[in-house]
Amino acid sequence: MVPFGIAGVQMNVSFTHDNLDAMEKRIASIAHRFPWVQLVMFSELSALGPDPAKAEPIPGPTENRFCEMAHRYGLWLLPGSIFEIDNGNMYNTASVINPLGQVVGRYRKMFPFRPYEVGVTSGSEFLVFDIPEIGRFGVSICYDMWFPETTRTLVSMGAEVILHPTMTDTIDRDVELPIARASAAINQCYMFDINGSGECGNGHSIIVGPSGYVIHQAGSSEEIMPVEINLERVRRERETGIRALGQPLKSFRDHQHEFTVYSDKFDHSYLNSLGPLTKAVRPGLVPTVSHIEVAEPTTVPAEVASIAPVVPYDESLKSS
Repeated sequence: MVPFGIAGVQMNVSFTHDNLDAMEKRIASIAHRFPWVQLVMFSELSALGPDPAKAEPIPGPTENRFCEMAHRYGLWLLPGSIFEIDNGNMYNTASVINPLGQVVGRYRKMFPFRPYEVGVTSGSEFLVFDIPEIGRFGVSICYDMWFPETTRTLVSMGAEVILHPTMTDTIDRDVELPIARASAAINQCYMFDINGSGECGNGHSIIVGPSGYVIHQAGSSEEIMPVEINLERVRRERETGIRALGQPLKSFRDHQHEFTVYSDKFDHSYLNSLGPLTKAVRPGLVPTVSHIEVAEPTTVPAEVASIAPVVPYDESLKSS
C-alpha cells in the first residue's frame, strides 16, 4: 500500500476581497485536526477571486504568501489559481508548492472558459510533478477537463492523480460531475475535482478513484474533505484493468489508428461552419467580443516550463 493524505477545501470564495486569511485558517485547521494529511488543495481563483483587475506577476506577493503557509505547516499546497500577468498577457495560473515552501511547478490553464473567461491567454505546457516515494501528480484547471486530451496527456506523462481546481457557479455543474467520474475511469487515476462555494462556486466537489467509484461528493456549503488514497491501487488497476476488466490505457497505447481529426489535413469545414466563439444574445442584438485591459507587470516572471525549476522560499517576504 502507498498511502497519501489529500484534503480538498470547498470554501466560500469572495469576488470583492481576497480570501488569503480564510485559506490559511483552513490550512491551520487541517494541520491540527488531520495531521496525516500531506497535501491541501483549493478551488480555482480561490485566493483573489475571479476579478481580472487583481491579476499580478508570478512570482509575486500572493504566491510568496502561499510559500510561507506551506513552509509553516509542512504541507504540499495547491492553492487553486490566480490571474497572472506576464508581458501584457493574462493567464489563469496554478502553483504547486512543497512543504519547504518551494514552488515545484506552475500550470497555466489551457482552455479558458470562452467566450465567458475573456481576456485570458491559453497556456501551452502540461504540468506533472513527483512527490518522492509516493507517485506522480498532474494538474489541470476547470474547463480543461471538458477536453479529454488534457487528462489523457497528463496520464500518458505518468500522472496517477489529477488535481483539478475548478470554479463553477453555473447550472452545468451536474454535467461536470459525470465528466470527472468518466475521466478517472477512462484514465485509471484518482481525480480531485474541487469547486468553491458561495459567491464564486456552487460546491458539489467530487473525488473519484481509479475504478470510477465516487469516494466523496460534497454538498453546496463549505466543506473540508480529507481523504487517504492508495497509489498502489492505481498501479494495480492499470496492470489488471478497471475492476479487473477493461484496460483502456494499454489499449490506447496499442491502438493502430491515426486520428486524423487532429491533423491539419482533416476536413474542418463542418466545424468552421459553426460560427465564431461568442456569447449567445437575444434576437436582434449583435454579438460582441469583450476585451479586458490589464495593467503591465512591474516585474516580468521567468519563463514557465512544464515542470518548473524549484524556486526558493523568500524569507524577506514573510508576513508579520
